[in-house]
Amino acid sequence: MNLVVKLDVKMKRGLFGTDGIRGKSNVEPMTAETALGVAMAAGKYFSRGEHRPLAIIGKDTRLSNYMLEPAMQSGFISVGMDVVLVGPMPTPAVAMLTRSLRADVGVMISASHNPFEDNGIKLFGPDGYKLSDSVEEEIEQLLKSEHGQQLARPANIGRARRLEDASGRYIEFIKHTFPRGLSLDGLKIVIDCAHGAAYRVAPQVLHELGAEVISIAIEPNGLNINENFGATATTSMQDMVRECNAHLGFALDGDADRLIVSDENGAVLDGDQVMALIATKWHKSGELNGGGVVATVMSNMGLDKYFKNIGLELIRTQVGDRYVLDHMRKNGYNVGGEQSGHIVLSDYSTTGDGLIAALQVAAIAVESGDPLSKIGHVFKPYPQVLKNVVVSDSKVLDDEEVKKVINQKEAILGSEGRLLIRPSGTEPVIRIMAEGKEKSKIKLIVDDIGEVLERNAIKN
Repeated sequence: MNLVVKLDVKMKRGLFGTDGIRGKSNVEPMTAETALGVAMAAGKYFSRGEHRPLAIIGKDTRLSNYMLEPAMQSGFISVGMDVVLVGPMPTPAVAMLTRSLRADVGVMISASHNPFEDNGIKLFGPDGYKLSDSVEEEIEQLLKSEHGQQLARPANIGRARRLEDASGRYIEFIKHTFPRGLSLDGLKIVIDCAHGAAYRVAPQVLHELGAEVISIAIEPNGLNINENFGATATTSMQDMVRECNAHLGFALDGDADRLIVSDENGAVLDGDQVMALIATKWHKSGELNGGGVVATVMSNMGLDKYFKNIGLELIRTQVGDRYVLDHMRKNGYNVGGEQSGHIVLSDYSTTGDGLIAALQVAAIAVESGDPLSKIGHVFKPYPQVLKNVVVSDSKVLDDEEVKKVINQKEAILGSEGRLLIRPSGTEPVIRIMAEGKEKSKIKLIVDDIGEVLERNAIKN
């Protein structure tokens, strides 16, 4: 299986990237001024019909949210939209509350797994789904136009209020996704909240379902989100699982839409293994829809091979959980996600939800009665090597020397591997991923391509 992919994701596609708007805090586009304008434009776009329009605003625990949240609140109010503030909450909670409260638009202010210096704005439509590229483009055009900046008359200015029971609503919603008749009694679970948005709700959910909960990274200070903890830094969670003789470990990222799992030995299950585990269980019980799973081009070849062996199909989309979900919605699938830990279970949620996925893993462990080390490592993954090369412009991929080395390395891999090269949709980097049977071989391939990219990026 040989694949070289240059996805149509432009670093300078506009204000919106792969997952909303993202950048360095207090630097364009992550300034109060731009946040205000985005809210005004989104408010104009979603203010339709005769009813009083409503926006939901959630955030994670970054220091810069003290700046961006009031800016967006002011923007919505100034164009005549009421606002409900839910405080620090996971991204999927904002999606759920947008639907539950019949709001016209939902906003999550978060840069997900990125460090505190970064921030981002994710928008949800009234159906709780992330916006399509076309809708984002329309909002961006409104932001640039006079119409998008039209203010409401004095009597029509919006109002704001806090939803005091937001966390309680989300906790109850999450608990209802856990199979009836089961409990987590007798399970010791480590939960790593990355000092992020789920630092209160995640331990509470597990506790109320009966688990003995060991919580780490639950002391946010505005500066420590994702720092040495969470889904992109799982060592602390793994160590705690071993130290406390826990049955399971769960690591969420800053906005809790990602999940990485640890078995009782501290061995990690990434998003591919979690998808395989859940899909296999649902396939056997008749709950799996679509005859397969939707993932991205980053998912492991081993997952593809495993699904083929049990009669299921692996569908690949471009990177981004909203592209996964879009394919799921159009084609009737109910399990999808990304290797990085975004797990989309559309029977329950309109976006990736780390807590929902964690509960499904826990339920499978409870029902089987076996340790996760026995049932959780569903397939043998092929070695993968990933490297990020910082560039200012993705046009470097059109350089003749770059294209030549890519073609050479593609030929070396032959039918025994994959080569994926793509510009990031959220950062000024090009991501190189090689996959094959021999790790040393694919590491050399990635290093060689990275060296040529770096050299030509400087030259250009």
